Amino acid sequence: MRYHGAGAIVSQLLKDGIIEANAINQIECFDAGILFSRTEGVIPAPEANHAIAEVIRQAKHADAEGVSKTILFNLCGHGHFDLSAYEQYLNGKLVDFEVSQEEINISLAELNTPTILEVEGV
Repeated sequence: MRYHGAGAIVSQLLKDGIIEANAINQIECFDAGILFSRTEGVIPAPEANHAIAEVIRQAKHADAEGVSKTILFNLCGHGHFDLSAYEQYLNGKLVDFEVSQEEINISLAELNTPTILEVEGV
């Protein structure tokens, strides 16, 4: 649950076009987590808030289209270890930010740059 990356299976499903990925800012995610907590009595882990926010988006979209849908998602854990993140959100200290394409390109260039690792004794 503490892995903050993309797993191999999920990455392959995305690459094969079987699933889609959507980016959601953290304020919207925490809004969704608070709503979920108030309605279901469970404090979701912050990473689960992304799924909850997308479920809310999909439910609103289906409602607007007049379509009845069953939406399944995975609640990966509770947020008891992440209460400080909720505290920041509730106190207005959590902010959305976007990484620019330029910053992404710089990071990718750094990943592709060979480096020499110095290992003691070698």
